[in-house]
Amino acid sequence: MKTTRHATYNLNYHIVWLPKYRNSALVNEVADRVRDILHEIADGKGLEIIDLTVQPDHIHLFVSSPPKHAPSLLANWFKGISSRKYNHRYADNDGEKIRWARGYYAGTAGHVSSETVQDYIRRHEEGEI
Repeated sequence: MKTTRHATYNLNYHIVWLPKYRNSALVNEVADRVRDILHEIADGKGLEIIDLTVQPDHIHLFVSSPPKHAPSLLANWFKGISSRKYNHRYADNDGEKIRWARGYYAGTAGHVSSETVQDYIRRHEEGEI
């Protein structure tokens, strides 16, 4: 359990999003850079990344957030800030820009344990799913 001044909470969200056109652009150095940027965003916003998997054509993020942040806000922060930071830092050096598809998936770990969601992400990363 975590606390703020006025709330005790345990809110964990599983958010998944894709590069535009589902390109397999998130590999090697690009994946490492995106991963680092997502951690920067979480640290800057006071969020805890529980698990993160960067696949070539999508991202799985399992994040804990205080109740004041809606899941839609979290998805918009991670998608919007990450593309701006990545493109500002790396696209100018003849690198390709990161563009995200419009939608995203957001789910909670309300009736499912955090361990179950983490296991799903790990199994997906290892190609079992």
